[in-house]
Amino acid sequence: MPDLHIPASAGSHQSAFLAVPPVGDGPFPGVVVLQDAFGLRGTLREHTERLAAAGYLSVAPALYTARGGGPRCIAATMKSMTTNTGPVFDDIEAARRWLAGREDCTGRVGVIGFCQGGGFALISAARHDFAAAAPNYGRVPDDAERELEGICPVVASFGGKDPSLKGHPERLESALTALGVEHDVRTYPDANHSFLEPMPPPLAVFGLGLHRPSAEDAWGRILRFFDTHLRRETA
Repeated sequence: MPDLHIPASAGSHQSAFLAVPPVGDGPFPGVVVLQDAFGLRGTLREHTERLAAAGYLSVAPALYTARGGGPRCIAATMKSMTTNTGPVFDDIEAARRWLAGREDCTGRVGVIGFCQGGGFALISAARHDFAAAAPNYGRVPDDAERELEGICPVVASFGGKDPSLKGHPERLESALTALGVEHDVRTYPDANHSFLEPMPPPLAVFGLGLHRPSAEDAWGRILRFFDTHLRRETA
């Protein structure tokens, strides 16, 4: 399906990629798919199509294109990754509302993210009406128990060889346990950062990128978790 434009915050628009389940007429549960630092590239489209093939109406908003795009929008989005503030979270909520409001969506929507999108997914799931969240190797806020109060069920995946997120899986596990939130947090000992997706050669040299056994296991957990929490009211 070709790219389209969907609402963003403050009356603006953002580019997006929509993938519709190939079987059935719907309505389908939905998933908002959030980009890594490289934006709406081919790998993110593949993730979106994989979710559609599993029966989820899935949309990947190009977060760098909201409010006119360009370097300033990219810089603001990057900053939001560490501050957990900024209009990017309103853009994500606009994407959720747009998806939930479609006639071919049940209104029950999950969120999945990768790298910076994993961090965005985690915070958005606490602030907005998502039914399940799948943050993958995303930053966990320092005061996780406070920041994540009210969050939906979470299935999270990290790489054991990822030095950039040392201690983050444990912090997330502790916060979700304290909050009484259903969760599945797993660290894959043989995987590094971005283990669910191929990385460009310069990054792959440093061990970043796809670790297929870990990736396939993580996808299995994600889809089973989504099946439980996103289809609950439509079964």
